[in-house]
Amino acid sequence: MKKRHYAAINETLYVDELDNGLKLYIVPKEGFSKTYAAFTTHYGSIDHHFQVTGEEEVRVPDGIAHFLEHKMFEEPDGDVFAKFSEKGAYANAYTSFDRTTYLFTAAEAVEDHLTTLLNFVQHPYFSEESVNKEKGIIGQEIKMYQDNPEWRVYYGLVEALFQRHPIRIDIAGTIESIQQIDRETLLKCYHAFYHPSNMMLFVVGGVDPDRIAQLVRANQASKPFKPQGEIKRFYEQEPEDVFEEKRVIHLPVALPKCYIGFKEIFEPGRDRDRLKNEAASRIMFDMMFSPSSECYQALYDEGLITDGFGSEYNQYPDFAYSAIGGDTKDPDLLVDRIRSFIRKSQAEGLDERAFERSKRKRIGALLRLLNSPETIGNEYTKFIYRGIDWFDLLPAFQSLTLDEVNERLMRHLNLNHMAVSIVRNGNLS
Repeated sequence: MKKRHYAAINETLYVDELDNGLKLYIVPKEGFSKTYAAFTTHYGSIDHHFQVTGEEEVRVPDGIAHFLEHKMFEEPDGDVFAKFSEKGAYANAYTSFDRTTYLFTAAEAVEDHLTTLLNFVQHPYFSEESVNKEKGIIGQEIKMYQDNPEWRVYYGLVEALFQRHPIRIDIAGTIESIQQIDRETLLKCYHAFYHPSNMMLFVVGGVDPDRIAQLVRANQASKPFKPQGEIKRFYEQEPEDVFEEKRVIHLPVALPKCYIGFKEIFEPGRDRDRLKNEAASRIMFDMMFSPSSECYQALYDEGLITDGFGSEYNQYPDFAYSAIGGDTKDPDLLVDRIRSFIRKSQAEGLDERAFERSKRKRIGALLRLLNSPETIGNEYTKFIYRGIDWFDLLPAFQSLTLDEVNERLMRHLNLNHMAVSIVRNGNLS
């Protein structure tokens, strides 16, 4: 195993790549009683058109990555959740745009749980009958989200920002698309994306790295995996313009919801430092829209926002976007106020003292997160597939300058690439 020590955060990461291509990451946390493990495949909702080297090009129904996640917990003798709970572990799974993760948290019998995690994910078991039954379950989940104002306003923003990229397709798919899913298609996707060479295992907590590595190596050596070629993923080229500047959805809500988003435009030939983008964006949004910011206080005093107002930046290898907003009594006025504040900030530049405060705040928040095994595992796993080593974020914050944040403000918060999503009170759409 290779050993990486991150002096800035006093963490040590052990890294190994097994013969079958599986990437293993272990972070020992001395004195911690809890251990978190995440077994992740680089396969998410946007991967519906792909080709494995030496095989035919494939296009599959939307929502299949999420559907497969549901089916993986099924076993001949029942549900695998019971095996975890019998020995005191909490287990779960989730599908995002770019990955699917199976996880557990436990304070004891960690090696047993780790074996269970590896074995059930690497042994799919489902029948055509159970697949058809699952369509009804996932269909109900899709309908539930369609009636959820928080989800609709957020996903309405994504749909407004992007024209062609599959990020605009709901992670769970649609009622129509999941009807096209069958066992054969699920297995085709499983064998393409659940090969160890497309997966990583992250273990963090009170563990011995050598014991964990020995267990994982032995487990993988007992399973036959043929070498697999590279996976080529096909995404339609995304135009620079947003799909629509404003999307309004009508649902029964006590207070309207409004999200304002910005679509990232990556300039051809310009170097992209993803780590710097991440650090600069986080500090920029903290300075501009956190509860201690001038904008937040003005909007709150005016009664235009509630304490649920917030912002986020999401960066992927080939696309990125931000979202700002929350509940508001007057969405249109809120949009005008934020647009004006952005113009003012771009004209005047951000304040040096506010920048230093925000930098200290972000550094402190990051250091606190390192006390949570779940957060370490989730964040590292999320960012590694986006070309960022999460453990390098602290020195990135420390080296950041105000000029770089102001440059980020000018480039990312481009009002020509802005879209708005609003949920207003009314009948179900």
